[in-house]
Amino acid sequence: MRGLSGKTVFLTAAGAGIGKATALRLAQEGMQVWISDRDARALDEVVQEAGRMKLQVSAIQADSGQEAEIAQAIQRAFDATGRLDVLVNNAGGSLHTPYRFAEETDEDWQRVMGLNLMGAVWACRAALPLMQRVGSGRIINYGSKAGRYGSLIAGPNYAAAKGAISALTRQLAMEYGPEGITVNCICPGVVLTPRTSGLWAERRSAAERDQIVSEIPLRRHAGVDDIAGIVAFLASDDAAFITGVSLDVNGGQAMA
Repeated sequence: MRGLSGKTVFLTAAGAGIGKATALRLAQEGMQVWISDRDARALDEVVQEAGRMKLQVSAIQADSGQEAEIAQAIQRAFDATGRLDVLVNNAGGSLHTPYRFAEETDEDWQRVMGLNLMGAVWACRAALPLMQRVGSGRIINYGSKAGRYGSLIAGPNYAAAKGAISALTRQLAMEYGPEGITVNCICPGVVLTPRTSGLWAERRSAAERDQIVSEIPLRRHAGVDDIAGIVAFLASDDAAFITGVSLDVNGGQAMA
């Protein structure tokens, strides 16, 4: 991708799954990659794997559900490199809360909205002033098919949080576009990480899972590399005139 080499990217909650795959892909593109996660062991594993690939990834233990921690982590990355070009708000998930609306408690809503929505708000709050200093930057948020068309495995709290991410994306794109900062949102369908695969198996029967896949035009779910490639594109100079977009990445399962 054009224009990535040498730039600094910070990814939240990138110790595994999509975040890890994206961190490694961006390191392959020559970026200075910084990742955070609550899990120190997972961070160490990513750094070691990057080393085996002869790539450089730096890690900071931080909880995306804690504003001060994520703000300090982003500032550390900026202080170390002197720049922050891209923020990837990867932190999120349904936190295994119930699927049915009537079964979800206020605590279920607070936890899921806190991680998915406020986690992104806090990271953007820390990153945007650093991008404003140089008059450019990219923010890439993770929405979901759930937030646009509903979910087959995650509940209404998660769908609402991801819908809010798409709305936040559009508003920030409008506000910060004049300062050279683009803000976009990726909306994947089911991505077969170990965590998602477990929830998928728990909440849908084998027959239901087969039926759903048979109705996806590309006849499969996404893998983590499918999403990592989209992040690389949106972070690159090739996407310089794209902002405010919620991009469906679901193999055609839902189209608009």
